[in-house]
Amino acid sequence: MSGTAPPWIRRERLMQALWMILASFFFATMAVGIKIASTSFNTVELIFYRGLVSIVFMAIVVWSRRGTLRTPVPVMHAWRALVGVLALGAWFYAIAHLPLATAMTLNYMSGIWIAAFIVGGAMFYGQAGIAQRQGPLLVTVLSGFVGVVLMLRPTIDQGQLFAGLIGLFSGIATALAYLQVTALGRVGEPEDRTVFYFSLASAIAGAAGLLFTGFSPWEQVSWQAAAWLVPIGLLASLGQWCMTRAYNQGATLVVANLQYSGIVFAAIYSLVLFGDQIPIIGWLGMVLVVASGIAATALRTRVLPDTPAEEH
Repeated sequence: MSGTAPPWIRRERLMQALWMILASFFFATMAVGIKIASTSFNTVELIFYRGLVSIVFMAIVVWSRRGTLRTPVPVMHAWRALVGVLALGAWFYAIAHLPLATAMTLNYMSGIWIAAFIVGGAMFYGQAGIAQRQGPLLVTVLSGFVGVVLMLRPTIDQGQLFAGLIGLFSGIATALAYLQVTALGRVGEPEDRTVFYFSLASAIAGAAGLLFTGFSPWEQVSWQAAAWLVPIGLLASLGQWCMTRAYNQGATLVVANLQYSGIVFAAIYSLVLFGDQIPIIGWLGMVLVVASGIAATALRTRVLPDTPAEEH
């Protein structure tokens, strides 16, 4: 028998890959909007507007699919919302204060953090079967951390260490959010409902934060920044939707790794739109993080096949 897949399977895999690349493009473009909008709006405002627009978009999606927003697992949604909002806020802050490519790469560390959780959990609980196979996974985790050190070195020289650490935290929180999203999927929660409640939590958290920070005076807001408020929410929702389409036939390794194309898009935006000057050591760090993330994704699917594929 020939090992070549039938044409319809090849077409299906190609479409999965294209949906993932499109999702990564939407997420990277959303990050451009965040960076531009952050010149006039604070992080809390951006979280609020992002959530508000996404609520409307996802409500329309749920309604068009004749779905329901009633959920049997509100506590699981609450936990996913908590860590998700923390990750979102940290990521938005990092985008505002770091070169775009650096902020995106730190957020995409989530895949390496998940691998770190697997290694740490196996060591803590003494799971012999996993422990025997975790050596290569540990190497990829350590390599990813070396990449982070290389990336953060320029931020230290430029007085951006705090923003770099916040960006690093965004990757950790995002990894925790991914794990919760996977848990919600296992109990039968549809993706559109999960995204809706996360958007609702973002809007609520943003509104609560605005009680302390207040809105930026509109007379001081540039039209370029204001013009991005609606697209930010739309791009986030479209990215989620495209990523769902990418995984709707099962998360292949190729599709999971194509998420890192978002860093490529972000690097292009960073150079062309913002003229970010990133030293060679910073670029080497990014390459090492991406390579480690791809390797970690491949290895952890062998160690624990049920670990989640990344999504924003």
